[in-house]
Amino acid sequence: MNDLALHLLDIVQNSLAAGASFITIEVDENPAGNLLTISVKDNGRGMSPEQLQKLSDPFFTSRTTRRVGLGVPLLRHTAEQSGGDLEVISELGKGTCLTVRFQYDHLDRPPLGDVANAVVLMISANPGVDFAYKYTYNDRSYDIDTLQLKEVMGDLPLNDIYVMEMIEEMIKENQSDLKVCQIQ
Repeated sequence: MNDLALHLLDIVQNSLAAGASFITIEVDENPAGNLLTISVKDNGRGMSPEQLQKLSDPFFTSRTTRRVGLGVPLLRHTAEQSGGDLEVISELGKGTCLTVRFQYDHLDRPPLGDVANAVVLMISANPGVDFAYKYTYNDRSYDIDTLQLKEVMGDLPLNDIYVMEMIEEMIKENQSDLKVCQIQ
């Protein structure tokens, strides 16, 4: 995968396949600490200890639509190749939390990519699922969640094209503002 936003889409697909109704995505860019952390937490059906052990096996998947599950093994490999690691905590009936860390300045770390667009895509494609997104840059953060957005938007659906554009622009502006404030 070309960038980490694409990996993020793949991991969220796993959460959706596990029946999650609420998914939290956190991106923590910390150049000062030389660390990039991405986490996805869901309230899906979770995994058994046996499933967790097989998670790094590309020939294991709980999906019935295909025989291989390359998403997590590829992400783990990318993290380890970039001086980082991947951790998955899961409990049956309670959900899963995947956290991946990268050495921020590592030459092999893929670019973050367009996370704002990925988040908007996930929100618009899954109107029955609520999302929370938090972006942190050197200890300053911005967050947005669909529960609050739905309250503000009233009857206007979040997957309306104008609403999607507004949400994406809002995320990008706030992320950019966090970085600009750090430079000054």
